[in-house]
Amino acid sequence: MTRLFHPRRARATAVAALVLAAVLSGCSMLDDDKADTEPSATPTPSAADYAYDSQFTRDGTFQSHIDIDGVDFVYTLYPTKATPRTNEWYPRGNKFFTFTFQAYDLDRGLRDRFATKRKVYLERIRVDSTTITEQGDGGQRPYRLDAVAKRVTFDPEPVTTDKGMIITSPKGAFELRNQRIGEMSPETRGVKLTFVATVWIQDAPGSTRFSKREIRQVVPIGIFESDKPTVAARIPINSN
Repeated sequence: MTRLFHPRRARATAVAALVLAAVLSGCSMLDDDKADTEPSATPTPSAADYAYDSQFTRDGTFQSHIDIDGVDFVYTLYPTKATPRTNEWYPRGNKFFTFTFQAYDLDRGLRDRFATKRKVYLERIRVDSTTITEQGDGGQRPYRLDAVAKRVTFDPEPVTTDKGMIITSPKGAFELRNQRIGEMSPETRGVKLTFVATVWIQDAPGSTRFSKREIRQVVPIGIFESDKPTVAARIPINSN
C-alpha cells in the first residue's frame, strides 16, 4: 500500500521535535546555571601560613599608638627594600627593617601652631630581641640596640636640648634605617623585638617642667621554616 504524504501532519511532527529540543536544551541550561551559582570552596590561610602571629609579617608594616598623659607615641616599623617580602624571612641570612618614633600632642589639632604644643624629647632608645621556637624561648638575640637617640637618628642635625632630640610632630621624629636582624637557629619560628624609649614630656606648652617616662612596645615578627637563607638585595645607602 502506498502511504500518502500529509503536509499538516508533517508540520505538527516538526513543531513537536523543535519543542522537545528546546525543553531538553533548557534543562541543560538550567543545570549549567545551577552549577555556576553553587558556591565554591575558597581556600583559607592555614595556621602554617603564619607560624607566629605578627601584624608586621602579615601586613608588611607595624604601627602602634600609645597614649601617655594625652601624648600619642607612635612606633612604626616596616621591612626595607633589601628584604621586602616578609614571607621570605627565614632563619638563615640577614633581614632588614626601618623604624620611626614620633609624638603627637593630642590636646592640640594637627595643624595648630607648633608653639602651642607640648614638646617631647627622646633621650635614649633601646631595643632587645628574643627568638621563638615551637618549644618556646629560643634563647638567641639576633638584634640589639642601646644608643643616645640624637647620635644615631637619620637626621644628622636634629633639634636637641639637654633632654635629648625633639620628636614632637611635625618638627621632629626619630628614624633608624636598614637595621639588621642576624641569623638564627633553623628551628626559629619568630623573633620578638622589645622597644624602650626614654622620653621627657613637657608638662604644658612653654613650661620649664618636664616628666620623664619610658615608652615600651613589643613587636612580634614571623620567621618561616626553610633550608634557604633570606636573600638581601643591594640597595642605595639612603634607601628605605
